[in-house]
Amino acid sequence: MRTRFRSASLALAIAGACLIGACSSTPRTDHVSNAQPASGQTQASIFFERFTDTWMRRQPSASTASRYFGDAEQARMDRELTPQTQAFRAETIALAQRGLDELSALDRASMGDTDRVSAELMAWQLRSLVEGDRFDDYSFPLQQFSGANVGLPNLMTVVHPLRTATDADSYLARLAQFEARMNESTARAAELAARDVLPPRFIVEATIAQMRRFIADAPARNPLVATFDTRLQTVDAIDASTRAALVARATQVVETGVYPAWSRAIAELERQLPRTTDDAGLWRFPDGAEAYAFQLRRFTSTALSAEEIHAIGLREVARIETEMDAILRSIGRTDGSVEARLKQLRADLAYPDDDAGRAAIMADIDTMMRDAERRSDALFDIRPRSAVIAQPYPEYRWDSAAASYTAPPLDGSRPGVYQMPLRTDRLTRFGLRTLVYHETVPGHHFQVALSVENTALPKFRQTRALGGISAFSEGWALYAERLAAEEGWYEGDPEGRLGQLDAELFRARRLVADTGLHAMRWTRQQAIDYGIPASEVDRYVVMPGQATSYMIGQLEIVRLRDKARDALGDRFDPRAFHNRVLLTGVVPLELLEREVDAYIAEARTAG
Repeated sequence: MRTRFRSASLALAIAGACLIGACSSTPRTDHVSNAQPASGQTQASIFFERFTDTWMRRQPSASTASRYFGDAEQARMDRELTPQTQAFRAETIALAQRGLDELSALDRASMGDTDRVSAELMAWQLRSLVEGDRFDDYSFPLQQFSGANVGLPNLMTVVHPLRTATDADSYLARLAQFEARMNESTARAAELAARDVLPPRFIVEATIAQMRRFIADAPARNPLVATFDTRLQTVDAIDASTRAALVARATQVVETGVYPAWSRAIAELERQLPRTTDDAGLWRFPDGAEAYAFQLRRFTSTALSAEEIHAIGLREVARIETEMDAILRSIGRTDGSVEARLKQLRADLAYPDDDAGRAAIMADIDTMMRDAERRSDALFDIRPRSAVIAQPYPEYRWDSAAASYTAPPLDGSRPGVYQMPLRTDRLTRFGLRTLVYHETVPGHHFQVALSVENTALPKFRQTRALGGISAFSEGWALYAERLAAEEGWYEGDPEGRLGQLDAELFRARRLVADTGLHAMRWTRQQAIDYGIPASEVDRYVVMPGQATSYMIGQLEIVRLRDKARDALGDRFDPRAFHNRVLLTGVVPLELLEREVDAYIAEARTAG
């Protein structure tokens, strides 16, 4: 399998935020100029390894998620949580700048393809961090979608390993740090508020409600304890009495440390609430237009303006609705607007809103994943070694969470995990198959897990240590949805095909709504009235620009696929095309086109 990479001039900044992590040691000060190449290594590969090791030692949560280090060092990292302070962030930005300086000293002209592209990629990732630091005030530390109040529990309930007694002890060590980390996040929220940098009122209200639900149950029933207890039951080395003692310790920490920290955070948000407004977009800040332009570059890896993206969205909405109307009419659903007919179809295909209905949807998701794996044989001849499983979110997150995928680690010790919120509006078969294709097979699981397992890439690229590129990863997942439709996976299932088009329509509307909110002064209600669920609107408000990456990325991957097919005719092999895209790894869209152009040239020569 070919895994060489050609050079590229990456045109735009890309995502650079790591998972919530922690500092277990002072960052090292290795310099490439002093490195002596080992056998088979280059000056560049030595730098990539040493810099990324330094970076990840400051990011224990990210290292836990990827199992980045060897056993002994990783075990130490698994006991830590990152400081949530501005001092820690300033050190991180300084490290990124130092990395840029050292990268500039490398001779790229003498590099091979993989090293050269990796150097350019790392430079853009680090530059994105440095350039984005001026807009950090708008990354609210307490919010309903990705704040510390969400990231910390998710780390423990989904990512933290629990296979040994040591893992259990590390879990308790981390849990003991929750109070300090949440206090730091609360202090940061208060500092921003003192400068009149406040989330919108509806975001503060949603976050307060979510955090109250998190601490509503007795500590023993909190997800941090209940999940711990359940997972410990699978550890053979821990007997019942030891497990009970461990769970009792976790319960005490939650009661005396976690709950008080959450209560203080809630109190801070309640103090802020009277000062908030319903203004939703970045436009409300003095440098909001610049901040949003940066986020669009970061998430789409294009130079498209808000106005251009808005226009693309309007065009795609009109196209998709016309196609959906024709299918709806073909199955006898003729009355009302497209949206009204889809709403009725969604209700007609609903699961019961009870425990039995929730069990049924999770069982159906598993069946759909296995069916997708079988159907993928004709389109993919490389597969991740790692399995993928589905599980629901804990209930306190249902109201705000979107479906998501968590990558497997480097050592393969945990599968890829697809998480699903089981609130009432998600309990429907309508669109369920498409969501499964997006998050698992052949979507995120194929793309992300294959990158993790691709040892031809430097480790920082395998683990996305410096961040991802949303236009590629989300664009691929949306491409996977469309590929399923093109390949007849919905044959005989017009409702399923409508679900796929509805997902595509949703992403087109996102282009309109996200730009509307942040550049055109839309209100939250305008975005809701445009057909975006309230929880999704709230997500766009706290993650400006991210929602635009899906369709922009999909449209580009489809264009490149069609470009290759038109150029190669009968010599076009979808498996070879998919191999090239997936083995390239996560890259900006400009670099992806260069790789596809190289694939076309090679296929012509081979023919």
